[in-house]
Formats: sequence, structure tokens, C-alpha cells
Amino acid sequence: MTEDIWGTKDVTSEKGKTDENFPVGSLLISRHLRPYVHTYYNFARVADDMVDTSELTPQQKIARLRGMAAVIRGELQAPQRADAQTAVKLREVLLKTGVPLETATDLLEAFCMDAEKTRYESWQELLHYCRYSANPVGRFLLLLHAEGHETLAPSDALCSALQVINHLQDAAKDLQILDRCYIPLPWLAEEGVTIDDLRLVRSKPGLRRVFDRMLDGVDALNREARGLPMLIRDRRMRLEAAVIVELSHILARRLRRQDPVAARVALTKADGAKALLLAMRYWPTH
Repeated sequence: MTEDIWGTKDVTSEKGKTDENFPVGSLLISRHLRPYVHTYYNFARVADDMVDTSELTPQQKIARLRGMAAVIRGELQAPQRADAQTAVKLREVLLKTGVPLETATDLLEAFCMDAEKTRYESWQELLHYCRYSANPVGRFLLLLHAEGHETLAPSDALCSALQVINHLQDAAKDLQILDRCYIPLPWLAEEGVTIDDLRLVRSKPGLRRVFDRMLDGVDALNREARGLPMLIRDRRMRLEAAVIVELSHILARRLRRQDPVAARVALTKADGAKALLLAMRYWPTH
């Protein structure tokens, strides 16, 4: 029975925190909370590896992901293996801190979607995916810091914006490597282009218009997220959120100017310094 869920091989990759766009448990987060953030990240990375591997069938991926969720809920004992034990360690963190278990199990729902779903039919469908794939991360961080529920809606907007930005950054790679496309198919059809145009060396004008339409949605989410830092009481978490808000705006603007099909549009060290400088207005001077 255990083998039916977990299989015989740990498929965890060598990806690390440096593969992410945004700070993972950065120095802005309080030192005593940083290990909890790393535990959450390690759990998410392992689940991501489970769904992206070519060594498992969709059914095997979902079985493992459902197994991870059952471990988080305390319904199943995990084997003594590194991948499964990330769920054990995160459950301990969630129980100790009082952060809802759903911040982990909702994330697994998104990975289950990825195991079976490779195409999206609408912007609303994409935001539904973001509700599970991205929003739980922000909620985990805020609730870990005991922030109020008024922070959750703007955090959801920020996390969804970041997720769509990531889909735009990786649109060509996701299709090539994973046969996965998060761009709403009817939007492509309206502009007379297809998914296969993502395989070209640069974007056609129609594809560029679809990207800009998605960025219109990102801009709306970013506007909603702009007020998040002022709602956060913990000053270090406020600064962390402010930096990420600035980085989201920077990347959205850059994606307007640059072609993500021709080359991956990414952040630079200078962007990080600029975001921190802009975010310092949220740091109390007394």
C-alpha cells in the first residue's frame, strides 16, 4: 500500500533557492522565523519536483501529492525518505505556529492540477490556478507573522501577479519541456496565433498583444497589492512585502518592453537594490 502511494524512487531535483525570482526566507525575515520559511520552501520544491518529473505517470504524481497532503493532515504516516519527510517537518511547523494546514494542502492542489491539466481556457481559470499555486505562499508568510486577515486579499493579488509573471517568463520553456501552457487559448485564437508560435525565435505581433493583455491583468493585481505593506504590523515583514511589491512592478514593466520568447526576462541585482531603496519608505524612522 505504501509503495502504491510513494513509489520506490525519490525524484527530488537539485534545484535550490537561487532558482526563484524572489527572496526565499530572505534576511529581511526575522531570524527565528527563517527556518520555518525554509521548511515550507523545501516542501514546495519537493512537490514541484514530483509533478515536473518525467519519471512518473500523472496518476503516480497525484498519488504522491495526495499522500503528502494526507501526511500534512495527520491521516497518513510518511516513509523514512527525504521527499516524504518534508511533509512531516512542515506539519510540525504548522502545528507549532498555528498557521493553517491549508497553506500547505492548497499548494498541493495546484500541483495535482499540473499533473493532469496542460491548457487554460480563460483568465478566470488561470486565476483559479493561482489561488492554489501562489496565494497560499503569501498567506503562510503573513499568518506565520501573526498578521491580520485584512492583509490576505492584497497578498493574494500580489502572489497571483507574481505567478502570472512567472508564466510569462517561462512560457516558451514550459511548453517545450513540460508541454504546459498557461496562456488562455481563446486569447491566442482572437489574435490569430497558436501555442506553437511560442516555439519561434521571437514573438509575433499577435502573441505580443496577448502578453500585453495578460500584463493588463497583472497591472490590476499589482495595483491591488500596492497597499499591502501598510497593512503589515511586523516591520521586517512589511519591508519584505514592500520589496516584493516593487520587484513585481519592475518585472511587469520589463515584460512590456522585452520579448519573453526571444530570451527569459529576469531580475538583476540592480533591480533588487532599487526595490529595497524604494521599499525603505515603509521602514519606521523611530
